[in-house]
Amino acid sequence: MRILITGGAGFIGSHLAESLAGDGHHVVLLDDFSTGSAENLSGLSGKDVETVQGSVLDEPLVRRLCQGVDRIYHLAAAVGVRYVIDHPLQTLLTNVEGAAIVFRAANEKGIPILVTSTSEVYGKNPAIPLREDADSVTGAAHLGRWSYACTKALDEFMAIAYWREKKLPTVVVRLFNTVGPRQTGRYGMVIPRFVAAALSGEPLEVHGDGQQSRTFCDVEDAVRGMRALLEAPSARGEIFNIGGTEEITIENLARRIVERTGSKSPVMLVPYEQAFERDFEDMRRRVPDVSKARKFVGYEPRYGLDEILDRVIAYHRGRSQGASSAGPARSRLTA
Repeated sequence: MRILITGGAGFIGSHLAESLAGDGHHVVLLDDFSTGSAENLSGLSGKDVETVQGSVLDEPLVRRLCQGVDRIYHLAAAVGVRYVIDHPLQTLLTNVEGAAIVFRAANEKGIPILVTSTSEVYGKNPAIPLREDADSVTGAAHLGRWSYACTKALDEFMAIAYWREKKLPTVVVRLFNTVGPRQTGRYGMVIPRFVAAALSGEPLEVHGDGQQSRTFCDVEDAVRGMRALLEAPSARGEIFNIGGTEEITIENLARRIVERTGSKSPVMLVPYEQAFERDFEDMRRRVPDVSKARKFVGYEPRYGLDEILDRVIAYHRGRSQGASSAGPARSRLTA
């Protein structure tokens, strides 16, 4: 098949591209490289992959790229709490208008499309584990943290509306803390941020009291679930959680990373107001119920937390060793 991935040079998009291209599909990647990188695509050398630098906000380009496409994975979005807080307007435009453009292009040709959403749409809902039919409980509009959740909820509404009114085959996947090799801590992602600090002997900064808890999902598990759901006719017009099931507090996560890296780095608690904007809100727990994805396509995460951490640690160690052997110039480039 010919498959379009928006945001294809990003962390998840590049892993998805490797999986699809590895199975012999022709993959077209659209990315503006604002948060994605050419380095993420190094594993695609020699595969049937076409990379186009451009924005999902460029409607003529999106429509052209959809010509002859059999499937669309719409991953292009603002990513990371830090990025969302620092770039609120770009977050709104990319996540909402970008999705609307991709939906219009897909609808013209009736192309099945999977849209990645986020666990953030649940907001402050305390129900654990979180089911797809749980309420969205977000905070006040002046708190920039919630803009991301609201934009992705709008993407979900669009996906369901296109299915109900136009019969466009749509699938929505809510990702819960997807992690793995190539993910950067630059935009606030916690595991790569902690791993980089531990390997450098720097303090691991845990925001708040550290007792907020999360689950983490390996990117290979997420990709496998996404691909299965887009190919399942019964999944069309539905919303699914994709994530891990092993819950851990962020403080204990930091200490486990210190242990598994053999680091002597201290774990430090940093108040939210020091790390983010004033009145920043966080969730105490965020755990998915993945039984719906299990029922529809047999989804089950294969990687446990320790395996996930070891894969990320190995990746960062490899990057560090590669930078050292390349000399000072390359070290500056990859810093």
